[in-house]
Amino acid sequence: MLSTKMHPDRLLPGDPSTRGVARELYRRVADAPIVSPHGHVPASLLAEDRPFASPTELLLTGDHYVTRVLHGAGISLGGVQAPAGEPAVDPREAWRVLAANWHLFRASSVQYWFEYQLSELFGIDDRLTADTADAVYDRIAELLTDDAYRPRALFERFGVDVLATTDDPAADLADHLALAADPTFTGRVLPTFRADRAMDPSAPGWLPALERLAAASEISCGTYAGLLEALRARRAWFRAAGATATDTGVPDAWALPLPAGEAERIHAAGLRGEATAEEGAAYRRDILYRLIEMSAEDGMVMQLHPGIHRNHHVPTLRRFGADTGHDLPVPMTYTEPLRRALNDFGTGTQLRLVLFTVDETSFSRELAPMAGFYPSVYVGAPWWFLDTPDAMERYRRAITDSAGFAKTSGFIDDTRAFCSIPARHDMARRVDAGYLASLVVTHRLTEEDAAEIADDLVRRVPYETFRIPRE
Repeated sequence: MLSTKMHPDRLLPGDPSTRGVARELYRRVADAPIVSPHGHVPASLLAEDRPFASPTELLLTGDHYVTRVLHGAGISLGGVQAPAGEPAVDPREAWRVLAANWHLFRASSVQYWFEYQLSELFGIDDRLTADTADAVYDRIAELLTDDAYRPRALFERFGVDVLATTDDPAADLADHLALAADPTFTGRVLPTFRADRAMDPSAPGWLPALERLAAASEISCGTYAGLLEALRARRAWFRAAGATATDTGVPDAWALPLPAGEAERIHAAGLRGEATAEEGAAYRRDILYRLIEMSAEDGMVMQLHPGIHRNHHVPTLRRFGADTGHDLPVPMTYTEPLRRALNDFGTGTQLRLVLFTVDETSFSRELAPMAGFYPSVYVGAPWWFLDTPDAMERYRRAITDSAGFAKTSGFIDDTRAFCSIPARHDMARRVDAGYLASLVVTHRLTEEDAAEIADDLVRRVPYETFRIPRE
């Protein structure tokens, strides 16, 4: 039977002399605690600590990195996940679909993450195929009945020190508070404030978002001024619950304040359901400016994730819902869109702005030069379509001359797939070890400096960038 046992030198450089240096650098950080300052694993997973229902629920369902590849090959999403509001698909049948089409993932990051999980977590080195599908499924299902494979036990096994979630401003954060108060849980799960749904009065979900926000904050959002007051109040609530950061995902990076009267006019039009798309965009850009202003005031680290065309395929959105693989990257610019905000808050304030992109041409053209000048700006790790070994290396080569290593975010796994967290961090540590080794063998860094940087990237940079207290 063919084996997928992972090679100890995977992702390290092919050149023997460079590989030797990379091995040593990787060895230094391989077992370092994981800091995950941006992700989408819900706190309820750990608070409830329920056993996973099946291998499919754990490794496949809802992982759009996996399902989009299958869909791109002409395989219906309905074969691996149920349409919104319909009964779940048979988990074994969905697993068989994945196994029969595993060849589609060859040499991709998904293959690396998935086979890492099979091998390192479940001790399964058999290649996933139509013939092995049931045997692999049964082995994982058997292990999932063991308490060692419940969420909290895995969290500890993965070596996670800090895990940040992504949360609506109206969230009560009850699961976060319960985990923080539980003496049997030793990790840290921090909420992250994300106000996207309150930003665009022309969007269908804006009014319900304001109603939830008003109820949670006990502040009326019937005016633009009231909305800003409610957002500030909820940010304070999040900080009291341990949050150190916010996140904002918007179509573009423009942050431009409106005159108060114009913002109030558009707000009122939104309440009537009459805001146009153009008014919605102007209002969203004003709110982005206000969120940057709030971060300059309260010191919450602001992550900005622009440049994704959400829900590109409307029929899939209608049938399966959002986050099902049909979000696509678009070209993005930052220098002029953020100029007003950075002139106002980019120096001499508490602002820390971590900028992400899926348009990698902007790394060397805009993001690294901005981070090289503005003390408030940091370059976010390769994100989404760029969290691949080749793109990670291109990221380092694109930004290091202008921004160095200290003005970066540290690795961001940005995942809903809980068991892929250690796999993703392992990939990043190996790629960084290889990049640093290439600088050593070309005599651009000493081995001592490379070792210090490797340590910093996992043991210092993420804590300091996201202002996460050491415990």
